Amino acid sequence: MSHPTDSIQLNRDVEANLVPSGDIITLKEGELVRITQSLGGNYTVLINGNMAQIRDENADSLGLDSLKKDKTEISKEPVTEKLVWEQMKTCYDPEIPVNIVDLGLIYGCEISDLDEGKLVDIQMTLTAPGCGMGHVIADEVRRKVNGIFGVEDVKVELVWEPQWNRDMMTEEARLELGLF
Repeated sequence: MSHPTDSIQLNRDVEANLVPSGDIITLKEGELVRITQSLGGNYTVLINGNMAQIRDENADSLGLDSLKKDKTEISKEPVTEKLVWEQMKTCYDPEIPVNIVDLGLIYGCEISDLDEGKLVDIQMTLTAPGCGMGHVIADEVRRKVNGIFGVEDVKVELVWEPQWNRDMMTEEARLELGLF
């Protein structure tokens, strides 16, 4: 879902990330929010004229069920680059209704062996170097890729070269965002 909904009253206090700064704030029980984007398991909400992102594990504060899957639900197949890329496609910028892979924000992904599983090294960028949500998006990538069965560790590095531009987006992403 990526369409606005009616106002929802929070049924408990919940931590959220203020968009675009990424600052952690606490939304209070009883406050009214409006979901503007629900993609990849996270919820972007409007509250008092501000935007905030509520993570999937706090979906219950909105009266919704978590979509979180454990490692065995994602796949028991060997860790492959294709599987990692598919998992990264479930990550979204809270302001843009296109996944970060199709936005062209993932510059590289390497898988190597560790004692008990695989290490996944990911290089990614942001649409703007000053984006305060960078650490939030990188953490989401780390958590979701670490959720793959057989992954022991994930390292996500934010890189700035080459600088991101619209040409790095897939044709589908440009079409979705009306950039043709």
